[in-house]
Amino acid sequence: MLSLENISVGYDATDVLHGVSITAQPGELTVILGANGSGKTTLFKTISGLLRTRSGTIEYNGHPIQRTRPNTIVKRGIAHCPEGRHLFGKMSVEKNLRLGTYPHRDRTRTEEILNEVLELFPILKEKSAQPAGSLSGGQQQMVAIGRALMSDPSLLILDEPSMGLAPLVGEQVLESIAQINRNGIGVLLSEQNAKASLAIAHRGYVLAEGRVVLADDAEKLLDNPQVQAA
Repeated sequence: MLSLENISVGYDATDVLHGVSITAQPGELTVILGANGSGKTTLFKTISGLLRTRSGTIEYNGHPIQRTRPNTIVKRGIAHCPEGRHLFGKMSVEKNLRLGTYPHRDRTRTEEILNEVLELFPILKEKSAQPAGSLSGGQQQMVAIGRALMSDPSLLILDEPSMGLAPLVGEQVLESIAQINRNGIGVLLSEQNAKASLAIAHRGYVLAEGRVVLADDAEKLLDNPQVQAA
């Protein structure tokens, strides 16, 4: 379980997150909603160890991680797929995927995970030898998600995976995320498409100006008019 208790985070003299508390249960899909600038990306960077908390605690499976290095956090089972994909465009799709295996050195398990990723995203098998930069935006997003999965995580953090994609492609990406969750991996997802993301989630939180303003079961948030307002 991931638990954030009353965390505050900022850049220089400015706080971005103010006393945020969030819980993500094992094996569940938890969605973080909010407009641009609400603090979603800062929240995810803090969980991943890229930013340090100014106050509050972060625990994963009962162990504090708010002062843990990012590479150690990955080894503990948290993989972060950032906004913007950040692929190595001149490298092949397969090499981009295999870059995600660095936390473990089990060759047998690596091949198993690679096969699972290619089964989830069959188009990547067809294009495995092509440069990642030659793929469409949706296919590149699949590579980015697949690379995160290659670390064999128990919790996958996804920051705006449908951003910039055509609506139909965005729906396909969200369905793939739902399948990842059904396969037993916990997911922490940020999305601006509230309706589509809540439809596949178990629980949701709404951030506004760095604060949690709503938290409830996803089904209840779907019917809450405050969600769209926030």
